[in-house]
Amino acid sequence: MKATEFVKLAMENGQQYVMELITDMKDAPLTPPTSNGGNHPLWVLGHLISGESQLFDVFICGRENRFPELTESFGMKSEPVADASEYPSMDELMQKFHTIRAASIAHLETLSDDDLDAPSHAPAELAGFGTVGLCYAALALHLMFHGGQVADARRAAGRPVLMA
Repeated sequence: MKATEFVKLAMENGQQYVMELITDMKDAPLTPPTSNGGNHPLWVLGHLISGESQLFDVFICGRENRFPELTESFGMKSEPVADASEYPSMDELMQKFHTIRAASIAHLETLSDDDLDAPSHAPAELAGFGTVGLCYAALALHLMFHGGQVADARRAAGRPVLMA
């Protein structure tokens, strides 16, 4: 298996798992994962979109973030709020997620394994994103990291485990 195929598999499997969790919380999108708060499913979805556009559009492709309107509410260092009126709808965010994820995967499919070693457009102080491959690894890992928060929010909402 080529490295690009592995990355694609990780991105697609993560997407399937996490989007199933988020979709299941459409009727309770502001449920925090713990009694002490945390990142609720609606914030997680918006954060994944904002982060994916930063990693893909900006760091990999050297373009502007396609969803700048999401940065304040969902970008790095943003904090979730329990007021749905502060956010776009779950359906609008789902559409944006699928748009950016399709673009990320379509671009990945054009790359060779050697292309993963190409330098990214990430700032020098973000060396962990210094190559295209590091950015793509972050796309897969970031999704799964926050997927755990949605799984915990589901349990906090009294839902049964979806996958054991």
